[in-house]
Amino acid sequence: MTTARDTILARLGSPDGDPAAEHAALRRDYLHEHHPDVDLVELFAERLADYQAVVHLVPEGELPRALSRALWEGGYVIPDGVPEEWVSGIEPSRRAGADTDLTAVAGVITGCAAAIAETGTIVLDHGPGQGRRALTLVPDHHLVVVTADRISADVPGALALLDATRPLTFVSGPSATSDIELSRVEGVHGPRTLEVFLT
Repeated sequence: MTTARDTILARLGSPDGDPAAEHAALRRDYLHEHHPDVDLVELFAERLADYQAVVHLVPEGELPRALSRALWEGGYVIPDGVPEEWVSGIEPSRRAGADTDLTAVAGVITGCAAAIAETGTIVLDHGPGQGRRALTLVPDHHLVVVTADRISADVPGALALLDATRPLTFVSGPSATSDIELSRVEGVHGPRTLEVFLT
């Protein structure tokens, strides 16, 4: 007699099977894009604002000045791989080294691996220009540069831009939590302020 367990395991494939072939055989007839006629940058900015993130629409040539104006008092960590043309307006004295005590800096400036317009989510894979995970969780102020080519309409599009073998961090607005009485507290699990520069 065949059990439900046997049926499920048969559908999953055997441990000796070919993972690549099984992955290719997965059904992908789901809707890939919920907003085919919407400007993705505008949708992404709108969703970010819903999460209480500070959003700046900045032409690429004005990015260095916009970033330098957004800095708080103190130093900022700029990970290896952040393009110098992004941060050229920031004085060397304001730049903290990557090995600096993260509780002693005002914030961090990073890029991102992908962004999801539908959910207002920024995805970091901690590759070049993003730094290690702690950089984006410990400082109170996270400035993220998101270029239009990194914005996908939905999750499937963003996943296509990512390497699933890398550590991924999904950020939807500044860190926040609520207690049972719905009192919102920000900065509990990460940066209290998220500023996004769309270019």
